[in-house]
Amino acid sequence: MKAPVSRGVYYYSCNVRPDGMSLFVTFEGIEGSGKTTQIKKAGNYLKGKEIPFVVTGEPGGTPVGDELRKILLDRTALALSGRTELLLFAADRAQHIKEVITPAMQRGEIVLCDRFSDATIAYQGYGRKQDIKSVRAICDFASRSLVPDMTLLFDISVDQGLGRVIDRARRAGNVPLEDRFEREHMKFHEMIRSGYLALAEEDPDRFRVIDASGDAAAVHREVCIHLEGLIKR
Repeated sequence: MKAPVSRGVYYYSCNVRPDGMSLFVTFEGIEGSGKTTQIKKAGNYLKGKEIPFVVTGEPGGTPVGDELRKILLDRTALALSGRTELLLFAADRAQHIKEVITPAMQRGEIVLCDRFSDATIAYQGYGRKQDIKSVRAICDFASRSLVPDMTLLFDISVDQGLGRVIDRARRAGNVPLEDRFEREHMKFHEMIRSGYLALAEEDPDRFRVIDASGDAAAVHREVCIHLEGLIKR
């Protein structure tokens, strides 16, 4: 296991390097969907099979991205216009692609990424009501047209998802909520969830929609089934 290169990024390297194993898998969902927990569990699953991988996420994943994350998510951040927010996420992704994702795939590793272009379309497009066509074009430019081999969408009701976020914050003593997006109004999160589900309906071959309302262990088992199927395929 290599030392983390940035916030939340870690690698697993081993002697087993199957030809053609390079894959890009993204984990998506609204706040409180459990995707961050599941991506860590997925990394442990691949480690158990001695498959080299990297776990990373956005915004962040690089030193530049960590600085952008502070602007984008911190409670003390300056007010951002919708376009500014969109472009900062795109800048974060461009750096992430260059420093983390592309090198890992060139090494033949599986990349597990917590949020990617679909998150930008869901949050800034559907949530912030930016022009979807423009958002897609910006995402395409920033990502160098990279499309995940599989996207796991952890679907959960907004009530339950935000309930989890609040419970977690209370346990950690972080009330009021510190994340700008977690503090948004209920309708905003409903629009994001609808956006995610619309994206999944548009691209059923790539998306796997998982009911995230249940037990984390049961959700993990379903994630493993999808990962195993992708690897075999």
